Amino acid sequence: MAVVVLPTPLQERAGGAERVTVEGATAGEALRALESACPGLRGWILDERGRLRQHVSLFVGDARAEPERALAEDEELWVVQAISGGSGETELLVGTKKGLIVLRGERGGRLEVAGRAFPGQVVEYATRDPRTGTCYAAVTHGQFGPHLYLADDPTGDWAEARGPAFPEDADASVSRIWIVEPGAADGELWAGVAPAALFRSSDGGASWELNRALWDHPTRERWEGGLGGLCLHSICPWPRRPERLAIGISAAGIWLTEDGGDSWRRGVEGLVPPYLPEEARRDTLQHCVHKMLRSPVEPETLYMQYHGGVYRSDDGGESWQAIGAGLPSDFGFPIVVDPRDPDRAFVIPLAADVDRVTPEGRIRVYETRDRGESWSPLERGLPQQGSWATVLRQAFCHDGGDPLGLYFGTESGSVYGSADGGANWTAVAEQLPPVVAVRTAR
Repeated sequence: MAVVVLPTPLQERAGGAERVTVEGATAGEALRALESACPGLRGWILDERGRLRQHVSLFVGDARAEPERALAEDEELWVVQAISGGSGETELLVGTKKGLIVLRGERGGRLEVAGRAFPGQVVEYATRDPRTGTCYAAVTHGQFGPHLYLADDPTGDWAEARGPAFPEDADASVSRIWIVEPGAADGELWAGVAPAALFRSSDGGASWELNRALWDHPTRERWEGGLGGLCLHSICPWPRRPERLAIGISAAGIWLTEDGGDSWRRGVEGLVPPYLPEEARRDTLQHCVHKMLRSPVEPETLYMQYHGGVYRSDDGGESWQAIGAGLPSDFGFPIVVDPRDPDRAFVIPLAADVDRVTPEGRIRVYETRDRGESWSPLERGLPQQGSWATVLRQAFCHDGGDPLGLYFGTESGSVYGSADGGANWTAVAEQLPPVVAVRTAR
């Protein structure tokens, strides 16, 4: 017997079941038995030839599985919607210093403003949960502080969530919501805020609870913020392992948990903070992480943009190695990891921490296809003269398409996009307010 674990969109076709126990010695046999047990799934996972559909992946534990993969007794076979795409309409959620801009249009072409929300307010981050279609917007009002909103349609009505907010005994208040990230468990969301705290929601974002183990960590009194304050801005769940999580804090480093957040330890081996005297680097807590991402198909692999360094981890964030050689500068904020290729990543370098603009007045995205051993500039279609742009940590993303679509926004109000993995770029929108965050929504 094997247990097939279904994603949310397929559960209704299985009578609402998330897990279905079936006979099957291999993954393929289990899927065919699943179709017999749940006729509503016929044609949804396997096509009419009995082959796995192009944009569906199978996992057993942490490893991708093929249909011929043998299954042990009671072993779980996960059916996963592959991150995929191609031609069709693109929707971008662009957080700016003057509201949320929703851009829509043909992938690879110019995008039009389809809607605007929260005018005059800073939208720190906006995203859509691919599991449910719900959109989230982290909004900071100049006088009335940060609030989190939810919507089914980003051009429609938004409802305010209950939190994230500190309990009374924490003696703190949220000053900024940096990120909202879907978790590995069904209905689970994580939120990172300033001052450097982690919140969890188990009801799709309607309500939130503070992670006390991180908030009450005995080293917290020695944590220090970066230029943007003491902020938790990077959250990296481990696919299908809700107990494992890696987070990035500026400027308190990388923190790891393997028990769902009940306990935390640092993962900073190999990081070198160039802004500290050499004799102070060994035991410091002051590691200024700018952005960290995990490969969804090889969870042990993470990439990080640091305050003076680009790094990769091959052991789930325990240790790091510098991979910035070959870049015009290893200082920057955003980073993107190819969702299908753990060897491929992208960065947008800035000149230096004292000159946070694109080097030489040229906007260039740099790509590695060999895990950081080498880097190549991607610049065709991007301004290459007199363009002193700044791209912030949340303002660069991919659309999961094949070929991969890439999008980033600048503080000067332009959004650039590529539908072919960065080989060719175009300005998809211009003359927007300063861009803080960019995420694809479909």
